[in-house]
Amino acid sequence: MTPAGRFGRWARLGGEIGSGAAASCAALAAARPSYDVLAFEVWRPGVASSLTRLEAAGATNVRLIQVDSVWSMKHLFVSGSIVELWTLFPDPWPKKRHHKRRLLQASFVHALAERLAPGGYLHVATDWTPYADEMLQVLDAEPLLRNTANGLAERPAWRPQTKFETRGLRLGHEVRDLVFEASG
Repeated sequence: MTPAGRFGRWARLGGEIGSGAAASCAALAAARPSYDVLAFEVWRPGVASSLTRLEAAGATNVRLIQVDSVWSMKHLFVSGSIVELWTLFPDPWPKKRHHKRRLLQASFVHALAERLAPGGYLHVATDWTPYADEMLQVLDAEPLLRNTANGLAERPAWRPQTKFETRGLRLGHEVRDLVFEASG
């Protein structure tokens, strides 16, 4: 089914990968009523909490998708169909033996870049410096993406502060934003 079939209208499509309990997604979607927003989350308690939070925010333009985002991007979306994607504070999997679990790896970044419309954006943020460095390297290497900043981007005023960001700041971590545009 097409996004229009799920939303009952044709609109620009955005999404948050790893929306958790939808705190960020609710704020981002409420601020973008002209967008249709997909919230990708596989953590069941997060999905349940999301429903309440989205209703409280009045974000009627959000649909939850409880399917792995890596699989979804490769199988549910056509090239150029998404205008904006957010991945805010993905699990850094800090132990070296777990790095293979990190979300933003080259093959997934390529799939995201292919699904972004020309001029569309991929915004990621983390408070884990080694992961930020790795993400920057992977994103810079993707030929379908262009860094909008010289390295790290300034934190945009529209990006809500997440609970993971709050925790990271409390621990003295530096928050890093990366914003890439689809050159396609």
